[in-house]
Amino acid sequence: MGKIFIAIFAIIAGVSIGYYIFARPSFSPIKHLISEQLTSVSNQKLVIGFLPFWLIDKADKNYADYISTLAYFGLILDSDGSIKQYTNPQEAEPGWYALQAGKIDDLLTEAKRKDIKLSLVVFCGDEETIGQLLDKPEKHADRLVEEVTPLMKKFGFSDLNLDIESVKEASGEARLHFTQFVKQVKKGMDQNNAGTLSIDASPTVFIKKYLIDPVQISQIVDHFIIMGYDYHYPGSYVSGPVAPQAGAGTVSEFDTQVAIKLAAGVMPAEKIILAIPLYGYEWETIDDFSRAATIPGSGLVASNRRVEELLKDCEECQISREKEADEAYVVYQDTETGVYHQIFFPDKQATQAKADYAQKNKLGGIALWALGYEGDTILEPLKGYK
Repeated sequence: MGKIFIAIFAIIAGVSIGYYIFARPSFSPIKHLISEQLTSVSNQKLVIGFLPFWLIDKADKNYADYISTLAYFGLILDSDGSIKQYTNPQEAEPGWYALQAGKIDDLLTEAKRKDIKLSLVVFCGDEETIGQLLDKPEKHADRLVEEVTPLMKKFGFSDLNLDIESVKEASGEARLHFTQFVKQVKKGMDQNNAGTLSIDASPTVFIKKYLIDPVQISQIVDHFIIMGYDYHYPGSYVSGPVAPQAGAGTVSEFDTQVAIKLAAGVMPAEKIILAIPLYGYEWETIDDFSRAATIPGSGLVASNRRVEELLKDCEECQISREKEADEAYVVYQDTETGVYHQIFFPDKQATQAKADYAQKNKLGGIALWALGYEGDTILEPLKGYK
């Protein structure tokens, strides 16, 4: 885990990491978190809160009632399996720097004091780097394990999360090499008694031959996190729901429920973690009806928090809801330019629907992308989920 705000702030200033947007972009302590112990197969329901380094100052809620695992995002994987420490000779890689410079020491200390499970995310979203990484999958996996396991033990992480995001279809050889890479990482983790292994995957892996072969990979990892968002995204030709609960076959080609059903057909339900967004998207559109054509280049990330703030001050903004997707949206017109704006965003009702669905289908849990994007109410349904 893609990789936010109206009139929206630049996700990271001065650092070329647009691929982080998950998307699917330093630190102050977050106190009073409570966790549950993660096991490969467990009756406990996980709620994994992903915390990107660029959102630490925004993550200001008391998350104790909501999450059971805190995932730090994260470190960058280089082409040889090493952890990237510098973006250039003069500039440290920001995720690495935040960890090494003690920016999250207070957070980690508090987490360990409360027996919180910590997950460390290792990310790669560059196609060329991924290709080079998989040229020698086992050798590069060994390099990753060699570098990351001492860090995990030093800082108290007990889960390694692989977030390797390729957005193009892969050859059979590339898929095999990726499986070999993950298998070797898991082997090294076990040999070093380093903890569990989880992986993030787009729902698209169940309908297209991307790098991740869900049948093979699900047999290796402890948890398979499905990134249930970005069904519409900043570059979409039409506006629409970011994380549609349903609607496939009527208003959409694909949705969250279809993705989960496909996943449950190839792996145990308790391995599946449904990742849900705490953000939406805003577009300029050519008309004021739902799913109108967007103006190219106008897409922006809109956090749930920022949308709540906007709605408090926008008298003409009326919240509507797309029934099939169970997602809120608002359409308003810029009084100066006359341009229509549409924002699709998750809210409390959407969280409740996904928590209910995960509970009903006995999934292993829910993940949140990302802490710091939430408003005042969107997390409330999770109090009754754990």
